[in-house]
Amino acid sequence: MKAADQFSSPPTDYNVVVPDGWFQLSLDPEDRDRGIVALAELTFRGQDNAPHLKKQFMHDLQRKAKDAYQVGGTELYLSTMAVGPVPLASSLLISVPGPGEWPETSDAGALAEHLADRGRDEQISVVELTAAGMAVRQRRREAADPARQLGNTLPTTTLTYYVPIPATTRWLLLNFSTPVDQLADQMVALFDTVAETLHWG
Repeated sequence: MKAADQFSSPPTDYNVVVPDGWFQLSLDPEDRDRGIVALAELTFRGQDNAPHLKKQFMHDLQRKAKDAYQVGGTELYLSTMAVGPVPLASSLLISVPGPGEWPETSDAGALAEHLADRGRDEQISVVELTAAGMAVRQRRREAADPARQLGNTLPTTTLTYYVPIPATTRWLLLNFSTPVDQLADQMVALFDTVAETLHWG
């Protein structure tokens, strides 16, 4: 496994290790619908009396997947994990924003300053990922938006890692989120662990 500073030309791929209970939903328009149906079947297994909820779930997922694809999303993971009857709802969107959408820099410190200048209520720091290199870590908490967040009515905690792609001025974004407000710190610790597995190929 090569470290970020060992690349003299851009990597051809990246890899990240996610928990077993996370479902990978393809964002490719040709594969998206099959994944949505499969996830709906998994989520509503044994609940034959909820066709309306299942249909709404699929509709919301379709919209979320389309929106993610339009912002450069490459992969979307959705948690199917639960503790007893409590679902540990969370997601990870991996994306590569198009050229010109971020400052033309590969310096994490410079990007952290750019993000801090926005003046939002959030925690921003520069961290080092073991294999992927320096990155910007941004944590924020947002009020619920039921229309956009699959009917969620709880505050959402978002953790974003901005990681410079070696030998380029482009960035890979790992955007984690969870509406499980009472377990936000524990979920963020899990997200940090997943981000630490990122490596270039």
